Amino acid sequence: MKPTESGSRLLQGAFILSAAAIVSKLIGTLQKIPLQNMGGDAVFGIYNTVYPLYMMIITIAAAGFPAALSKYVAEYEAAGRREDSWRMLRVSTAVLVLFGLILGAAMYFGAPQLGVWIGDDHVVPALRSGALALAFVPWMALLRGYFQGLHNMVPTAVSQIVEQSVRVAVMIILLLYMTGAGADVDEIAAGALFGSAAGGAAGLLVMAFYWRKHAFSRRTMTVGEEPEGNGSRAAEQHHHTVQLPAAREGYGQMLRRLAVYAVPICLSALAVPLIGLVDTFTVPRLLKDIGLPGGAVMAEFGVYNRGLPLVQLVTMMATSLSVLFIPALAEAKFKGEIGQVVNQCRLALRWFWLFGLAASVGLAVLAEPINIMLYQDAEGSGVMRWISFTAVGGTVSIISAALLQGVGIVRAPAVHLLAAALLKLGLNLLLVPEWGITGAAIAGVAAHFVAAALNVAMLVRSIGVRLRAVNLLAKPAFMLAGLALAAWGAASAASSILAASGFAPGRISAAAASLVGVVAGGGAFLAGAALTKLLTEEELLMLPKVGRPLAAMLKAMHVMR
Repeated sequence: MKPTESGSRLLQGAFILSAAAIVSKLIGTLQKIPLQNMGGDAVFGIYNTVYPLYMMIITIAAAGFPAALSKYVAEYEAAGRREDSWRMLRVSTAVLVLFGLILGAAMYFGAPQLGVWIGDDHVVPALRSGALALAFVPWMALLRGYFQGLHNMVPTAVSQIVEQSVRVAVMIILLLYMTGAGADVDEIAAGALFGSAAGGAAGLLVMAFYWRKHAFSRRTMTVGEEPEGNGSRAAEQHHHTVQLPAAREGYGQMLRRLAVYAVPICLSALAVPLIGLVDTFTVPRLLKDIGLPGGAVMAEFGVYNRGLPLVQLVTMMATSLSVLFIPALAEAKFKGEIGQVVNQCRLALRWFWLFGLAASVGLAVLAEPINIMLYQDAEGSGVMRWISFTAVGGTVSIISAALLQGVGIVRAPAVHLLAAALLKLGLNLLLVPEWGITGAAIAGVAAHFVAAALNVAMLVRSIGVRLRAVNLLAKPAFMLAGLALAAWGAASAASSILAASGFAPGRISAAAASLVGVVAGGGAFLAGAALTKLLTEEELLMLPKVGRPLAAMLKAMHVMR
């Protein structure tokens, strides 16, 4: 295989994996809306209490080892030691599947104690239901890591989409059945969490299918043939300098090598769900301490979480776009083009800062009609306005972390997220007793802004990025004022027109007002960007992959003026 073909295959694989990740995350985020609609705020609250803890345990069980396995499989394949790559898979599977079962058992049998720590025993059935997923997810994750080591991303992409689709389908079927049968809220929430186990089982079946096909092809291939999609020569192009032990390694030695690489990855990944986990162990207990009864606590926590799926859509887009910068920055740094590194970092920070601000202000202005459109009533619209501003902090935190990784600073973003989680904990304890879920929302905004500020400060110190206040505050203030006025005016006008036409206030009129407001606000934002020349065509062209179409769009706007 030629080097150009190898690079093309790697880029194609990265695109497939990125697209599948976006689709699966979109499915996983949007499934929370029918969950609240069918189950109600109490079920929604229980689900959002348990899910961060579930994700933390899944991260412990399956975060680092698949990445480590993919690295070593690629190295063994490049060295022509295919038997060793299979042995590495066997030892990692034996250890991680056993570890997952132990964690699952601990979560299942320890659910009553976890309920005591959380401060509400309604979460116990949901905890036990979620624990079942640990029988499938680690095994599935390892098989994904193995195929990624072969640079074959298709099995991972297919299994991700199947896993999320089955998870949502099972959740909705069980919600319909259990609500129709008059089940209690804790049982309905357990049914929703059972979807995670069903999705994990479905994803594992997909990976088992690809594994069986792959194993059969390897056993039957003739000497000198390369199995389709294994990418061993592509791996050779990228790992030809790797120094592997010459002698056959024992399983113990393989396990130690895996652990050395996997544990730091796992510790970094644990920082991501920490802020949500802080809410799990503090907000329900604090709400109960201020006098809310048990059932009302979970309903109130559900109202608090209404805005999170929308914020997660914004940060998901930021996550998807942020991966474009890591290879571009790494290449520029390797070539010694420090000026290019600084320019790309500065432009990326400005662009994502504007994107996050626009999303936050738009969601805050349209919080009430969006709340009614998605969740049937306006309960908690004020809290949703506060939560909307986590979008800007979260967006800048994500892109700044990607920029730090691109210049070789890997651990600092995880440490900064840990600091943000500690701040969230302190502010929850201080603000929730006084202001309830509004206090928790304010604490979340502060925590995300601190994580973003620490990352940006690290970029300023490490590579000398300089940011001008006029581009960060003055010009955006003009644009955001126009956005807010346009969104509010258009939404109000749409509501008035529908009311005059005889439409009763409800989800349809709220949906119309929301969509009209989003379109008007987005148009005002783009017009403001063109008028203030906040981003020039030359600057946009420096953005990897997406810069050229954005520059063309900006040029067209200038022509229309």
